[in-house]
Amino acid sequence: METTDLVIEVLDARIPQASCNPMVEELRLHRQRPCLKILNKSDLADPAATQEWLAFYNSQRGVTAVALSCRNPADVARIPALCQKIAPHRTGPGKPLRMMIMGIPNVGKSTLMNALLKRRVAAVGDEPAVTKTQQRLYLNKNMVLTDTPGMLWPKIQHPSDGLMLAASHAVGVNALVEEEIAEYLAGLLLDRYPQFLFARYGLKTEEMDAFGVIEGVAKRRAYRVKGGELDVEKAAHALLQDYRSGALGRVSLETPSTRAAMLAAPPADMPEEAED
Repeated sequence: METTDLVIEVLDARIPQASCNPMVEELRLHRQRPCLKILNKSDLADPAATQEWLAFYNSQRGVTAVALSCRNPADVARIPALCQKIAPHRTGPGKPLRMMIMGIPNVGKSTLMNALLKRRVAAVGDEPAVTKTQQRLYLNKNMVLTDTPGMLWPKIQHPSDGLMLAASHAVGVNALVEEEIAEYLAGLLLDRYPQFLFARYGLKTEEMDAFGVIEGVAKRRAYRVKGGELDVEKAAHALLQDYRSGALGRVSLETPSTRAAMLAAPPADMPEEAED
C-alpha cells in the first residue's frame, strides 16, 4: 500500500457493502490512499439500488464510485481516465500512476485486469479464489497495475453478510449448505422481488414462506428424488444459479437503507434491554 497511489476496489453491485473487505478499507485509510470503487456486475443488479449505492459512496471523502460490467469493453475503457483524474499528480516519465486492484473472491478482478490490458494475464473462472498470486503489469508507459488474489476477512461480523456473500458465490461450495443459503435468498426475494418468482417459476407467492419457494421451484421443475419426494437440494441449487446468472432478474440483496436498518438492529443473540 505504501507504494500504491490509488486503490481500485472491485465490489459486487448486488451486495456492495457486504462485499467490501473492511481490512482493505483500513489499510487504504491508514495510508490515506484514494479509492475507485467499481460496482461490478451492475448488469445483474437492481438499477435503482445501484444508483442509491453510487450516491452513498460518492459522498465519502477520497472515494469515487462507478457502476459497470467488466465484461463490457466500453465500460472498462472509461477506467484509466477516471484513475488519472483521481490522482493527477502521478503522470509523465518516471512517475507512473501505481494502481492496486483489490476485492473479495469472485467479484471480477481478473476479468477487469484482462480487459484493461486487452490480453489474458489472469485466470478467470466463475468460482472463488481463482487468482493465487500477486502480479504487477504496465497498462501503458504512465500506468502500472498490481493484481491481488481475492481476500475475505477472518471474521464476518454480520451473519446476513455471510449469507449474501454465499448466495453471490464469493464463498466456495464446500463452506456452505446450499439449502440454507437458498432459503435466505428466497426470503429476500419474497420481500422485495416477488414478481420475479412469478415470472420465472409461476409461483403465486401470497402466504408463501421461504422454504415454500424452494418447494415450489421443485414442483414446477419436477425435481424429485427416488420415491417421489421433492428434491429440495436440486431446487435450492437451481434458485441460486438463476440469481447468480441473472436469469431471475436484476436483483440487489441490499441497499443503503436496508444496510442501515441491519446495523441499527440489536444482535440476534442479544435481547433488547427492557425499558424501565
